[in-house]
Amino acid sequence: MDDQDTYFSNENATFGDRVAAAREAQGLTQEDFAKKLGVKLKTVRGWEDDVDEPRANRLSMMSGMMNVSMRWLLTGEGDGLDAPVGEVEVPGDVKDILLDIRRTKAEFARLADHLGRLEKRLGKLLRTPE
Repeated sequence: MDDQDTYFSNENATFGDRVAAAREAQGLTQEDFAKKLGVKLKTVRGWEDDVDEPRANRLSMMSGMMNVSMRWLLTGEGDGLDAPVGEVEVPGDVKDILLDIRRTKAEFARLADHLGRLEKRLGKLLRTPE
């Protein structure tokens, strides 16, 4: 396998990386993409940050809109984008660190959402007369 075949693979890119790359290749902003899909901007950001995943119907719409296969969006295999030309080869250790950073950011976002839900629950309990 050459760099063309592995650039967007699961080892090198996340689902969110592939969504963002395909969206940008179509010249769409996150806002434009959200409007075309009929979802909130927060939803698109969640997908691209690997915090959330779309339902099958949205995944199908996304792949058609961006001219890539659903399989490519999910795995990096199949009909999708070519690797960017002139990219610098990133050493494996750096890739591992970048992947760990992505995972940590996604976990922070998930925990922040959870904290927000807990704060809402607490606020409701404190406002409710006994």
